[in-house]
Amino acid sequence: MKSIQNLLAYTKPYKFFMMLAPLLMALEVTMDLLQPFMMQKIIDSGIANNDMSYVMKIGLLMAGAAVVGLACGAGCTIYSTRASVNTATDIRRDVYKQIGQFSNENYHEVGTGKLLTIVTSDISLLQSAIMMTLRSFVRGPLLFIGSSVIVFFQAPELFPILLVLIPILLFFIIFLSRKAGGWFRKVQDGIDQLNTKLQESITGIRVVKAFVRRDYEVSLFQQVNHSLMKTTITAEQIITVMMPASMFVINAGVVISLLMGVIEVNGDTVQVGVILAFINYLNIILMALTSSSMVIMQLMRAFPSAGRIQQVLETENHIQTMEHQESTSGVKKSIEFRDVSFSYSQNGEQVLKNISFTALKGEKIGIIGPTGSGKTTLGKLLPRLYDADQGDILFDGIHIKNLKLDSLRASIGYVTQKPILFSGSIERNLHFGNPSAGDKELAEASRQACAAEFIERFENRFGHRLTQGASNLSGGQKQRLALARAFVRKPSILVLDDASSALDAGSEAIVLEALKSDFKETTTFVIASKISSIIDADRILVMDDGKIAGCGTHSELLESCPLYQEIYSTQVKKGGAAVDSASK
Repeated sequence: MKSIQNLLAYTKPYKFFMMLAPLLMALEVTMDLLQPFMMQKIIDSGIANNDMSYVMKIGLLMAGAAVVGLACGAGCTIYSTRASVNTATDIRRDVYKQIGQFSNENYHEVGTGKLLTIVTSDISLLQSAIMMTLRSFVRGPLLFIGSSVIVFFQAPELFPILLVLIPILLFFIIFLSRKAGGWFRKVQDGIDQLNTKLQESITGIRVVKAFVRRDYEVSLFQQVNHSLMKTTITAEQIITVMMPASMFVINAGVVISLLMGVIEVNGDTVQVGVILAFINYLNIILMALTSSSMVIMQLMRAFPSAGRIQQVLETENHIQTMEHQESTSGVKKSIEFRDVSFSYSQNGEQVLKNISFTALKGEKIGIIGPTGSGKTTLGKLLPRLYDADQGDILFDGIHIKNLKLDSLRASIGYVTQKPILFSGSIERNLHFGNPSAGDKELAEASRQACAAEFIERFENRFGHRLTQGASNLSGGQKQRLALARAFVRKPSILVLDDASSALDAGSEAIVLEALKSDFKETTTFVIASKISSIIDADRILVMDDGKIAGCGTHSELLESCPLYQEIYSTQVKKGGAAVDSASK
């Protein structure tokens, strides 16, 4: 309930719509309530007295009331839709902005599948709940109260029937609503699991095909899908029980009212029109309670969704910012790691252990080591994708946490281990690095990244459209575009995480030459698995089990670091030409 109250703050900009919709609904309800009363007058005062002029007059009033009710109902629908859709749009906007500020740890904690469900299904459920509340939840109680009051004054002899039927109906509504609420919470969790599994399957479809595991993946998906089906059916069955139960109670009331009405008519205490009006009002009460129950059901579905939405909005970012922060345009003197340690989980094994080194402005720092030695993790600490658990990272003597996050990241060109490109044109992807870059700058960055050769072959060159995940490019082409995106930024700091792993020796040589000639003032961190990528580095850090096992130039490490000697020896045996040529 608290989550719903917090999210209702988003309706404030649309309070005019929020007030006008219920007001129009109240007018529609008034017109609807007048219909049985006027019909009673036609029967008892017009037809009974053979007064056709009276019948025509009341008939015209009924038609006018119906038209007014129709107009008010249409207006209520329009304004309630505007209020709910605009509110949902604003919530979705803020949820998306919040997700964009999440740290990597936040993403791991919440889960991508759950985030997809929240942005789509949960917010849509909340939108429907607001819309139904403004329409049906106003209409239902007003019809119920209005009908009950009219029956009390117009047919007091039949009013006791309501005193018996209404508590029974309310019992069904409350009991079934509470029962359904828990199941709908399970439905949303099931959708989370379905989205997660679907995302995994689509992302890894090539692996699934390559290992001929299609049937296995289908069976896993079927398990999740079947579980969601069973949960959804159970939840929906609880709702569907409500309508026949309510109809049974109401029909029983109609039968009782007819039996009592016959007795009263024979005794000349009640007129026929009053009985017909009572039955109409009884049906109106049924519709009122049924529509209200549907809104309650929608609210029971929306409550867990609101809680999940609020959870995202209130999630504390693991990347904390200080009150007084400084802007940075990049490194002017040095970057220093001072006894830095890091673990992906607070109680887990440390991935980095007491890392200390200094990178001077314009230096090229190579980072190499066995798989799992902490190379990539070290690179992620520079743009603060994660924060170190212990130790300090200093930019020109200023702690990294005292720098404004946006300005810090704006000064860094980052190429991830797996190149991530977005659907749209090549130009749009390169503009991620520098939105103001012109054609000349895009062409230069493409040349530096050895991407110009394949871009020129496309008919629309930089306008060439990439599919989702750039699946219409090869791995090497993706990697070269990712490099070009970082180069066009002209950053003060470059972090290249195994950025040439998919490049051939010739393409890699062009990229390394560009780094040497065009990025002399850029402090570059090259994380590599191949010695050829870092052989000309000013210093090379050799990582092993989260520690620095060696530090120096290529020649120094060949003399002093056994692990580096082992890596070099292994790569020379597998393809020494690449290493030897790079060292010349």
